[in-house]
Amino acid sequence: MKLGVDAEMCQGHSRCYATYPEMFDIDDDGNAFVTVTDIPPAWEDRAYNAIANCPERAIHIVKESP
Repeated sequence: MKLGVDAEMCQGHSRCYATYPEMFDIDDDGNAFVTVTDIPPAWEDRAYNAIANCPERAIHIVKESP
């Protein structure tokens, strides 16, 4: 599983980073970005929780090309 953050939608609430600093960080503009290239299976519940708790719905699952 891969996650992405839409920088245009992110408003810098930082809920994802505050809850899961092992998966997210904040850039100089205050927007979140994903720090883990591939989310380990044991962290998938964290990923879904981060997606559900983003007030701007900026976090999404990246669809991988076949």
